[in-house]
Amino acid sequence: MPTPPDRRPGPGPAAAQAAAGLPGPAPGIAFAGIGDEAGSGLHDQLSALDRLGWRCLELRTVAGQAVADLDDRAFAGLAAELDARGVAVCCLDSRIGNWARPVTADFDADLRELEVLAARCAALGTNAIRIMTYPNDGLAEPEWRRRAVERVRRLCAVAESRGVVLLAENCAGWAAERAERMLDLLDAAGPALGLLFDTGNGVAHGYGPPALLSDIADRVAHVHVKDALPATGGGEPAYTAPGEGRAGVAACLRMLVERGYRGVWSIEPHLSLHPHRGSAAGTGDADGFVAAGEALRRLAAEAVAAAAGTQATGAGAPG
Repeated sequence: MPTPPDRRPGPGPAAAQAAAGLPGPAPGIAFAGIGDEAGSGLHDQLSALDRLGWRCLELRTVAGQAVADLDDRAFAGLAAELDARGVAVCCLDSRIGNWARPVTADFDADLRELEVLAARCAALGTNAIRIMTYPNDGLAEPEWRRRAVERVRRLCAVAESRGVVLLAENCAGWAAERAERMLDLLDAAGPALGLLFDTGNGVAHGYGPPALLSDIADRVAHVHVKDALPATGGGEPAYTAPGEGRAGVAACLRMLVERGYRGVWSIEPHLSLHPHRGSAAGTGDADGFVAAGEALRRLAAEAVAAAAGTQATGAGAPG
């Protein structure tokens, strides 16, 4: 699978189409959203997308089921509806290596999910699958790294043979919070792995998102957009619309534009749905989803304008 010189995997077809007309803030960048953040059923997810005027969806669950768990009939109906509505799919969000599957868990479950999702990527016209990088389970750091890297390397071998790329998110796992580990994993795993940067996860995990992004921006292949205020009293962060929290979303978006990012900016507001909470996860909120999308649209326009101003100033400055 060919990759550009900066080692960023090629974006999925939906991202590649952005330059040809998918709504977005600049050529080569498209807007999208993780559908179940708007509602459980596909109808609710697509209705929220229509309210924003967007044509690109990221899929995690439909009717409460992970995409890999849908039976063949349900999945065929999903694919047909998306095609009929002219909605592109930019990424499938898996459970591989996430908070519920530590590095000591059954690896066969991840391999099975990857096989199903790779086939479903082909049916949906995308090539991107979100993964995480395996939380620890009491191992010393060197052994945790060894196992996590080996698992991701094996997953990437399967992915490359199936024509898909895996996008490792800065959420849960060995390479979730430190740029040097992310870059280490990219180099170890090969061209079928890219980075998924979520703007809001740093607030939950105790680091500054723009600071981390500055070290990896050239390698980011996909972006989730959320914002949050830090936790108080030992609780969880309070998630907000983009631009209203402490994640530095505006700075992140501007940095991505300035560093030549081409791909999707996908909202994951977490205003009412929190998947990592299990049975207390909540449900989607169409109004919150739309408000987050409108906030992203405003921030994106400002980021593109600011980046263009910087480039113009730089271009006109004496050498």
